[in-house]
Amino acid sequence: MTDGTVGYHVQVGPLDVGGVQLEIRTLLDRQQFWDPDGEAERAGISSASWPLFGLAWPSGQVLADAMSRTDFTGLRVLEMGCGLALASLVVQRCHGDITASDCHPLAGAFLTENLRLNRLAVLPYAAADWAGDNPTLGRFDLLVGSDVLYEPAQPALLAHFIGLHATPTAQVIIVDPDRGNRPAFTRHMAVLGFAATSERITTLPAGGGPYKGRLLRYLRVQ
Repeated sequence: MTDGTVGYHVQVGPLDVGGVQLEIRTLLDRQQFWDPDGEAERAGISSASWPLFGLAWPSGQVLADAMSRTDFTGLRVLEMGCGLALASLVVQRCHGDITASDCHPLAGAFLTENLRLNRLAVLPYAAADWAGDNPTLGRFDLLVGSDVLYEPAQPALLAHFIGLHATPTAQVIIVDPDRGNRPAFTRHMAVLGFAATSERITTLPAGGGPYKGRLLRYLRVQ
């Protein structure tokens, strides 16, 4: 399926998202690319990494499942580097206060379509640059992300971003598929006053097969 008049292909199919089968629109595969105006390039997104936002990654499913078991009552929640924003869809289904964020120029449009496909109300979306200040974004009580530590520079950038947008009592939940940059991120978070706990995850939700990674929780040290 071609997405209208643009130069990339998409597909729509069922996916377990937090214990519920939702219809999710994704890119067809990792070969897709469409940046006619150079918007992604200006944001630092290469042609190789361009399609990554639009694929359903296992870590995203693990985070969505974790959110289905998380009490976010009364919390302002931010999904960082949301991609397809599976965790945000879970929070929205449960009527939580969720904002999704990403730097990819098409992430917001894919989120809007997946909300429509599943008859969910529109939720706030922010184009967020971890290296910038994002002054209009505000602060959040719970910040979550999946597979957001895949490049060596990202631990420092993400911790900087969290430091700017976390409330004094904020919690952070990260799902990491053991990419190797977790220790550096934990060190940066410790400088901000966060202590880490780690839970090893070995299977995907709903019998989706094996998974190798960790669910990381960061809490401010009182």
